Amino acid sequence: MAHISSAPRASRSRDARVDRTRNALRDALLRLLEQRSFDQITIRDISAEAGAGYATYFRHYPDKAALLNDLAAVSIAEMLERTFPILYAADTLAACVTLCRYVDERRQLWSTLLTGGAAGPVREEFLRQARVLAANAPKSRQPGDLPGSWLPGDLAVVFGVSGVVEILAWWLQHRRAFTLEQVAGVVDRLVIGPVLQTERPDPRPKPERVPPRRKPKR
Repeated sequence: MAHISSAPRASRSRDARVDRTRNALRDALLRLLEQRSFDQITIRDISAEAGAGYATYFRHYPDKAALLNDLAAVSIAEMLERTFPILYAADTLAACVTLCRYVDERRQLWSTLLTGGAAGPVREEFLRQARVLAANAPKSRQPGDLPGSWLPGDLAVVFGVSGVVEILAWWLQHRRAFTLEQVAGVVDRLVIGPVLQTERPDPRPKPERVPPRRKPKR
């Protein structure tokens, strides 16, 4: 009995060690990205920064790109956690400023993810996670089901996430063009505002219905 009951504990212990090592490697890459570009970072740099052996790295990731993909998935989840609440914030502009500040504090990471060679897959991962997050949200908290919403839920997610990502990617490439507060205003007015806009009546006058003429009786 003792031997059987110890197996789950041993498995949990191994899982915890794996999680700790991967967290350390992701954090190490994140710190290194704050200092130089992804292309300038080697696996030995990452291992040394994480305090892990060079051989240990390959027990978790086959190459450098795999670690970046893992970091991207985690970072995208963190950003989406900050993006979705904007739809329900009383002050959407302030919420957009918070989101842009989060990106600005991790500028090198997001520049690598959104403007580098992996930008296409990163955008796809953004949409995948956003759709999952929206589908799992309570019915009343889904973007397309907000009071008075005129957009279908899935379209609101695709448009909203794609719009935010494209604006942030542009900003990362043109940092001097807009301040943090200015780009937050662009996100709020160009993306969040239209998504949250309630349905308005068509201002054009409706054509009058003319009853069909009756044929005279002979």
